[in-house]
Amino acid sequence: MVAKKKRSKLTAYNNWGYFFVAPFVVVFLIFSVYPVLRTLYLSFTDLKVMGDAHFVAFANYKRVFTDKFFWKALWNTVRIWSVNIVLQLGLAFLLMMVFSDVKYKMAGLPVFRVLYYLPNLIAATSVAFLFNTLLDWRYGTFNIMINGIYKLVGARYNPVDWLGSPSTAGYTLAVIQSWMWFGNSFIMLMAGVQGVSKDYFEAAAIDGAGRWTIFGKITLPLIRPIMMYVAVTSLIGGLQMFDLPFLMSNASSPSYGSVQTVMMYLYKFGFTAGTIQTGYASAVAYALFLIILLVSLLQIKMFTRKEA
Repeated sequence: MVAKKKRSKLTAYNNWGYFFVAPFVVVFLIFSVYPVLRTLYLSFTDLKVMGDAHFVAFANYKRVFTDKFFWKALWNTVRIWSVNIVLQLGLAFLLMMVFSDVKYKMAGLPVFRVLYYLPNLIAATSVAFLFNTLLDWRYGTFNIMINGIYKLVGARYNPVDWLGSPSTAGYTLAVIQSWMWFGNSFIMLMAGVQGVSKDYFEAAAIDGAGRWTIFGKITLPLIRPIMMYVAVTSLIGGLQMFDLPFLMSNASSPSYGSVQTVMMYLYKFGFTAGTIQTGYASAVAYALFLIILLVSLLQIKMFTRKEA
């Protein structure tokens, strides 16, 4: 008769790990996995608000990709994000070059990190209220300051409705978004630079390489992974832009059509009384997911192409 293998105390002790992990797994399945799968199911139905949901196959997706208002919202999102990302990354790269230059040897980097990151810590509602006040076309501080400068040179200034005009609202939101997020990009890029051995920079400086040569030949190639991370996460966050455009726009404003993003369009059909179409809103969500996935894969391929 074969003796039964004795279970070690270590094995019995390790089984308790399943007990401690179980609460996280249960919460993750209920609040993360289930909503994703439920939304996918609803995207194939004609569910409005409540009641029975009837399967309609790909009808919602066909409607999304032939809906001119969806494409208009997507164009608004891309336009605002494009201006935002150019300003955001441009300023982050400029600051990274200054603080990583071995010739400058800038001191007080931790203090500047905190100062640059502060806008990112302010709640979007507070930022929206602040800039709605500053940019008011009649009594806003911004227009009053510009008017004062015009008066000094003897010129007349016509107040600009920065958030109410279709020609300026989108770009104004892009500038505010870049102000909020450039500190986050700067910290990410600086973390990548600080992970590179200083010997490379010092050796290049001793050999007489200029700061542009060092930046282009050493810094950029070595921080490519963190650049890819910043680019992909900025794209994902940008195409899901919602809070500031929603809080700083009004459906009755002439500029609303130029700042309505895809997420605002989704919100209209998903949560706005009178226009709720849950099945269609779910299809919009997954259409946006597919677009983000496709563009993110293209970005990753672009960043990894030269490394192959």
